[in-house]
Amino acid sequence: MVNCQGGFIVLSEDKRSSIIDVTDGIKLDDIQRRKLQHEFKLYMEQYFKRKLGKGVDHTKIVIWEDMLIIRGEGFLTEPEKYIVATAEGEPVVRAARLQVARQHSLDNVPYFEERLQAKVIHQTYDIEPENDFWMHVMVFNRILTQ
Repeated sequence: MVNCQGGFIVLSEDKRSSIIDVTDGIKLDDIQRRKLQHEFKLYMEQYFKRKLGKGVDHTKIVIWEDMLIIRGEGFLTEPEKYIVATAEGEPVVRAARLQVARQHSLDNVPYFEERLQAKVIHQTYDIEPENDFWMHVMVFNRILTQ
């Protein structure tokens, strides 16, 4: 579990813990990066289940250099899949799900900034309803990984 206190990220594994001071621009090593990716994955799955009543079937989180990339597949409901299959339906579902992505960004960017002790300076998100795929890319103001 990852717990952010002040400028420190406390990583716990079994009964051992280590403290990473990210306020001084300390970069995550591979083990720390993987733990945070896993924690962010669980967080995102819980977020969508809580907000939409349905989680994403597959979530992938990548922390790389100064970026956090979130990919999701299998997020459409059965009615949305039916609507997307119609000629007029794809833009309707795309617009609705882009609004969900906007809200996700508003709700969760502060969480990621706090966890990583870095500010998002650029971001973009996109939806491909015809492929049941979405992604959110955030660029931070510092390098996050070694």
